[in-house]
Amino acid sequence: MILCICIDDKGKPSDFPLSKWIKEEQEYHIIDVVTVLPQNELGVTLAEITLDATCYPYKFFLAKRFAFTEENYKKLIEMVKSKNETKEFQLDYDILIKKQEYAN
Repeated sequence: MILCICIDDKGKPSDFPLSKWIKEEQEYHIIDVVTVLPQNELGVTLAEITLDATCYPYKFFLAKRFAFTEENYKKLIEMVKSKNETKEFQLDYDILIKKQEYAN
């Protein structure tokens, strides 16, 4: 599991259950990654939230909604590599580690 913190909880789809939505400044643990199409962005599965049929068609949260320490960012990249995710995705390194202080 990879520790992260939510930095963007805005833009919740209107049909998405509030009880399953992420909350800014709350910590979460990533347990899986996937390339989300058609956006070609990295999607994550969180240990704390199960996206079930009530969340359909949403199955993942976009990684850009979370910040990581530099160490956890490296773990995220290793997880992506281990999953053999060959599609390209966009990760803004500066944003992802922007809130490193949360881990201190």
